[in-house]
Amino acid sequence: MITLYAAGPAYGLPEGSPYVTKTEIHLMMAGLDYQKVPAHPETSPKGQLPWIDDDGVKVADSTFIRAYLERSYGVDLDAGLSRAERAQAWAIERMVENQLGWANCYFRFFDFDNFEKGPARWFDGAPEAMRQDLKAGLLDAVEANLKAVGIGRHSPDEIVELASWSLTALSELLGDKAFMMGERPTSVDAIVFGVLAQILTPFFDSPIRRRAEGFCNLVAYAERMLTAFYPAFAPQIRQAA
Repeated sequence: MITLYAAGPAYGLPEGSPYVTKTEIHLMMAGLDYQKVPAHPETSPKGQLPWIDDDGVKVADSTFIRAYLERSYGVDLDAGLSRAERAQAWAIERMVENQLGWANCYFRFFDFDNFEKGPARWFDGAPEAMRQDLKAGLLDAVEANLKAVGIGRHSPDEIVELASWSLTALSELLGDKAFMMGERPTSVDAIVFGVLAQILTPFFDSPIRRRAEGFCNLVAYAERMLTAFYPAFAPQIRQAA
């Protein structure tokens, strides 16, 4: 039995981390049995979620977990795709993980209301006297990460503009297809959905969410993925305005 160490349900979604969502959907796509266990990032070999334990073999990072699953269990999550399509899927994955996800992160942590009802609640179980310092430390760490990847060096309006370019690209690439690469889900759908779900959840308000809601095909796509892999949560993603 594979153990998936995860953040757990949050914000009206089946998983609070888009990267855990990616790995969980890959496990479901591969048809592999697994158990999902809530965990803290500090438990991971790389200090981040997700990570898996497969009968003593520990693998961290969603991309390397996918590679391990495909090698170890003889599955190909992109079966049927050409070499050019696989390359396109990889480019989409990098855009979503390395740009769009970080843009959304900015408004999750540095919009006061979003932070207070979201990430700040991670410390509800800590002694009250420590909570403010823990929150400040978290914000400092996220700010450093955002600056390191470049997003945090821009103004809020510029971050929205960058995110809008990526959302437009996703919408154009999706077109009228059911999934990013065609009529069945492949590996890239796991992370595209994972990030879109975090953007579209009504739990948080942000200018990026409002931009995303304007792309009807992306909203329908997110609902399609949610219905396919997490049917109990499907009503949580609302229709585009």
